[in-house]
Amino acid sequence: MDKVRQIFSIPGLTVAALAQSLLAIKLFPTYYSSESHLRTVALIFLANYAFGAIFWIFLYPNFFSPLRHLPGQKALVSLAHRTLMVTDRPSGDLFLDLVKQYPDEPLLNLTLTRRQVLVTDPKLLADVLVHKCYDFAKPAKIRNFLHHVLGAGLIVLESDHHKFMRKNTMPAFGFRHIKDLYPMMYQKAETLARALRHETAGQTQTVELSTWASKVTIDIIGVAGMGRKLNVVEKGEDPIQTIYESLLEPSREKLLFSMLSFVLGLPVVRWIPWRMNGIFDQLTGSLNDICMPMIREKRQAIEEKGDDHFDILSLLIKSNNFTDVELKDQLLTFLAAGHETTASALTWACYLLAKHPELQTTLRTEVQAAFPGNPLDDPASLATTLESLPFLNGVIQETLRLYPTVPLTLREAQKDTFVNDQPIPKGTTLVLSMWMTNRSPEIWGPQAGECRPERWINDDGKPNQTGGTSSNYDFLTFLHGPRSCIGQGFAKAEMRCLLAMMVLSFEWQLAMKEEDIMPRGVITIKPAKGMYLKLTALNAGEKATM
Repeated sequence: MDKVRQIFSIPGLTVAALAQSLLAIKLFPTYYSSESHLRTVALIFLANYAFGAIFWIFLYPNFFSPLRHLPGQKALVSLAHRTLMVTDRPSGDLFLDLVKQYPDEPLLNLTLTRRQVLVTDPKLLADVLVHKCYDFAKPAKIRNFLHHVLGAGLIVLESDHHKFMRKNTMPAFGFRHIKDLYPMMYQKAETLARALRHETAGQTQTVELSTWASKVTIDIIGVAGMGRKLNVVEKGEDPIQTIYESLLEPSREKLLFSMLSFVLGLPVVRWIPWRMNGIFDQLTGSLNDICMPMIREKRQAIEEKGDDHFDILSLLIKSNNFTDVELKDQLLTFLAAGHETTASALTWACYLLAKHPELQTTLRTEVQAAFPGNPLDDPASLATTLESLPFLNGVIQETLRLYPTVPLTLREAQKDTFVNDQPIPKGTTLVLSMWMTNRSPEIWGPQAGECRPERWINDDGKPNQTGGTSSNYDFLTFLHGPRSCIGQGFAKAEMRCLLAMMVLSFEWQLAMKEEDIMPRGVITIKPAKGMYLKLTALNAGEKATM
């Protein structure tokens, strides 16, 4: 198949047209001596390109592709790209609709050219994410876009570069290190609660939560990632937080910019006279300008003062494996991924608890019983206590199931390979929908779309990690294998501290119409119109009235 790809590629067709033109000139020298007949040479080139187009659009997908027998859609624009522009419903529901049309099919075609395939059976994910994970990579157009936003960090890197980076950053996300971070995270949660109490002035007030969630999580990643106290919650704003809020805002124009970048490629979009190019350049340029001085300061502190911080940036600097530019790329990745994902998850958790006040009351009762006094009076047991609370962990897991912060990812075959027994040609894109898998009725039952924290609690009352399903691959929020989210333990620790503090400090309900709450986003999903809640501050030890 490699030979066929080479022949019918643009370079292959060009070489063939050139050879045909030279042969024609040699055979008919008199005819081609006139410049007027150069158009015939041009027609030879056009005929070759046209045949190439016919081959890839019609002949290959219908007669030669090993994927030609797969059922599904034959669309010019893939469903994976169209989901970015859905406005009237959660975009991931489009995949659920497609699976209903083709039940019991492990793979579904998504495009006319049969170059994009949706993986619907979680059992196939072992090949894609674990056994043959480096046979697949993020498509180049998506990597280029993410590189523009996140730098060449762990999320963007592939193959040996990814293995090297993951190995060098893994210690910062170790089990013991995360336990040591719990007191800091809980202190930041207390700071958030104080700020929200001030905002409500002791009365019931409407608060836009997602902005506050972003502030507190960037404070946490500031300490854990850079060893720097940003104090965004107290200050009210910070350049880093402001830039990310603007960069990741799920506006229609930003989503269109993202979709075109994924479909056409960022270099093509650059040629469009569009203000979004300037906005993205200005925002990402500002982040670079902020991060580089931080790196130099940290490097100088380590060299001159023997800085003993165990934050991510210090760890990478001490390894002596990275230039300042490479460090900047890793810092951009951890700043974005380390705060925006947890901020999104906290926002959706509070939304679910506002929708289900009985769950909010149950959670509050559990946390109050676990912490009759100040949890920071015994910081050594803080992590153990929070990790053992079954309903708290059930609410967090159910939030991550229903609202995976990154609802969709794509993987492109880097060579001819197999998924289970199905041949996957080089260049084929596999679509993995976390939203679809996490909400599949075939996996999670007829109540798959409902919030049921008890899924994550065993009969003996202890937390479980499967939600009652038969396989880890049925829960796809953090992916699996070497490309799984390196910070999932860190994110869950943040969620435990922040959500526990929220239910101890406030009771709340929705302050906006539920139909206005729509998950959308450029990279992560967040409420398109914000998350407005009516917060009522609770006195220490006070029982909620909900």
